[in-house]
Amino acid sequence: MVSWELIYRATAFIAEEMGVALKRSALSPNIRERMDHSCAILDSSGRIVAQAEHIPVHLGSFRVGVANTLRWVEDNGVSLKDGDMIVVNDPYIAGTHLNDVMLLAPVFHEGRLVAYVVNKAHQVDVGGPVPGSINPKARTIYEEGLIIPPVKLVKEWNVDLEILRLIVSNTKTPQVSSGDLKAQMAANITGIRKVRELIDKFGAGEVLDSWSKAIDYGRTLALKRMGEWEKGVYEAIDYLELEDNLIPIKVKLEVSVGGVNVDFTGTSPQLEAPLNAVPGVTFSAVSYAVRSTLGGDIPTNEGFYSTINVHAPEGTIVNPKKPAPVAGGNLETSQRIADVVFKALAQVAPHSVPAAGSGTMMNVMIGGVDEEKGYWAYYETIGGGTGGRPGRDGVSGVHVNMTNTLNTPIEIAERSYPILYTAYMIREGSGGRGAFKGGDGIIRAFKTLKPARLSILADRFKTKPYGLQGGEPGAPGRVTVIKTPGTKQEMPSKFTVDLEPGDEVIIETPGGGGWGSP
Repeated sequence: MVSWELIYRATAFIAEEMGVALKRSALSPNIRERMDHSCAILDSSGRIVAQAEHIPVHLGSFRVGVANTLRWVEDNGVSLKDGDMIVVNDPYIAGTHLNDVMLLAPVFHEGRLVAYVVNKAHQVDVGGPVPGSINPKARTIYEEGLIIPPVKLVKEWNVDLEILRLIVSNTKTPQVSSGDLKAQMAANITGIRKVRELIDKFGAGEVLDSWSKAIDYGRTLALKRMGEWEKGVYEAIDYLELEDNLIPIKVKLEVSVGGVNVDFTGTSPQLEAPLNAVPGVTFSAVSYAVRSTLGGDIPTNEGFYSTINVHAPEGTIVNPKKPAPVAGGNLETSQRIADVVFKALAQVAPHSVPAAGSGTMMNVMIGGVDEEKGYWAYYETIGGGTGGRPGRDGVSGVHVNMTNTLNTPIEIAERSYPILYTAYMIREGSGGRGAFKGGDGIIRAFKTLKPARLSILADRFKTKPYGLQGGEPGAPGRVTVIKTPGTKQEMPSKFTVDLEPGDEVIIETPGGGGWGSP
């Protein structure tokens, strides 16, 4: 008899191998260099068994997105066969935003459905009016890009070229989009092959039983850790920025014997702006904050997820009704949900929760037409500072909380796109003061070499990352556009602007808050 933990760890490594296959075969720097993708293994009931250490906002949303997709498949009488793959990016089904294209495949062994493999990858462009498809001015989801309902992209190991052409023809960079989709197919093929090898080695009964034990263990261990928290109700509020308005996200967190209940009653109604977060994003951000506070080696699978109950009133920015735009809900609102849940958890576990990190992904979308290479689109998120924490200063110049990506190396960006970087450095002194200071943000600046359209979707320009236990807040973010011949313009946190060759964009990301009185 083999230890269930050995099989569970092997399954988690399969998810990691899927990620390697996706990264190595992708065409876009966003996936190839920044690793903006995630992979997971699920049992035949759609329960998450194991996932790779990829992007938090993807991983938590798999629970919602896969359940929605399998429900759609059943409701529409679709049968999944060996070698089929479903593609979907509709956020109200897949659980994040249009750029995150999800590919789900069943795993059969000797004619029996035993598992599913799934991956999400942030496609740099999925259509819409702006390069990168993240439109700061969108008022509906139809102004953000192509919506793909669940559809079979691969049928019994054969790619449906008509579906593939339909998808990539609606993007501004069809060659890159096609290449990235095929990389996602390669990742699932890797996962299917490896799961079958695992079952061939240990037997279907042993593997499936081990998966169930891993899920049970995840729940038992999570509840045990939560049992160390004082039972009670803890409240917090934080804000997003939209033009001159502050948009409240309010949370009431209850610690009980059965786990954690998180209620967002009192949160802002949904907006005609791309800051609405679909339920998959909301659950993901909540579970991320809870998991981080628990610490330790708790399996992040259905067992852990089952200890968290989220109530997000319909029609709010944490559970909008279609066709509300949602591009920034995945990016910025997820960060604020994590911040406000951490703020509540700081009352539960004051010596386990850091001060607020930068609180923004600082999304940069730029593109245009190159006479030699055709249309180009570039997407990047820029890191900041993490908050100070009990016993240690925050970390400077890293991606914080709901993003777990790398940066795009300057050499790769300049070789791939008509831009020239003029600065890339730590933003000294931007971390909040405290007994343990917040990490500093980043200064990253570039000039355009061709006419281009730039969009920025960011936050924490007005509301500073909070300190805890007497620590001071971190410095807010800032973006400056210098138009030739030298006119300097301070920009809001969300905008679109046309650039001419030689125009310079200077981006300064927030620092983290300080922890403890300075």
